[in-house]
Amino acid sequence: MTTQPSLFFPPLDSIVNVASVPKRSVFRYPGGKTWLVPQIRRWLASLASPPRLFLEPFAGGGIIGLTVAFEGLAGRVLLVERDPDVGAVWRVILNGKATRLAQRIREFSLTPAGVHKALATRPRTLLDRAFLTLLRNRVQHGGIMAPGASVMREGENGKGIGSRWYPATIARRIREISERRDRIGFQQADAFAMISFYSRAQNIALFIDPPYTVAGKRLYRFSEVDHPRLFRLMRDVRGDFLMTYDDTPEVRHWAAECGFDTARVAMKSRQHAEKYELLLGRNLAWARG
Repeated sequence: MTTQPSLFFPPLDSIVNVASVPKRSVFRYPGGKTWLVPQIRRWLASLASPPRLFLEPFAGGGIIGLTVAFEGLAGRVLLVERDPDVGAVWRVILNGKATRLAQRIREFSLTPAGVHKALATRPRTLLDRAFLTLLRNRVQHGGIMAPGASVMREGENGKGIGSRWYPATIARRIREISERRDRIGFQQADAFAMISFYSRAQNIALFIDPPYTVAGKRLYRFSEVDHPRLFRLMRDVRGDFLMTYDDTPEVRHWAAECGFDTARVAMKSRQHAEKYELLLGRNLAWARG
């Protein structure tokens, strides 16, 4: 059943309480955009009609695309992700093996020894790979899955590795996503190639949230993105789009070169520090209204 979004749209300088936003993703994703969900609803509501296709080329945890699918804000959603480990999770959930993945998660006995043994094994099947990806995502610091990330020790509130492992909740989200697979597609592919493929399509909306490295922080396996090229590519897209970036001089420079409109939106970082990110698009009048 489609869940109707709230009609209340908070102003851009108001920090959204993420507890008020339905959690859809099975991932705990660094840089996740749960806090942006109310503005995504606002953006899509401003369009003349719901888009036929909603494309998220840098899907990651997929919270935006999933929200659009769950709330019926577009005809269909296509998640695209380059990382084969993250892709394994989406492929299993959306291609008929969600029940088996959920069962693996519910039945896994989470102990330090069990976690280290599991993460040291080599996946033999796509299902193995999906399970190990979710396990790694939930027991490593900050949900970071890039090489070199370590398993939590203290965790949150002294709960250690179990502080972010909620098997019943993760299993339920897997089931709920699978139940909507008729309106959610996934493709493991390069974001640039997919944007180019759909660049001339009409009645389409694209949400662009690429990994953006600041001060050498690497939170993702595929962190390297040619950002100036991405801006030039989006300049030629016919469909409507919304991009989100850290608010830096170089990002504003790229936006100015391409003639993009910008607006700052308030959020809290993973360390709970208040900050602003930058929204970019062709016309962000909806964001200021």
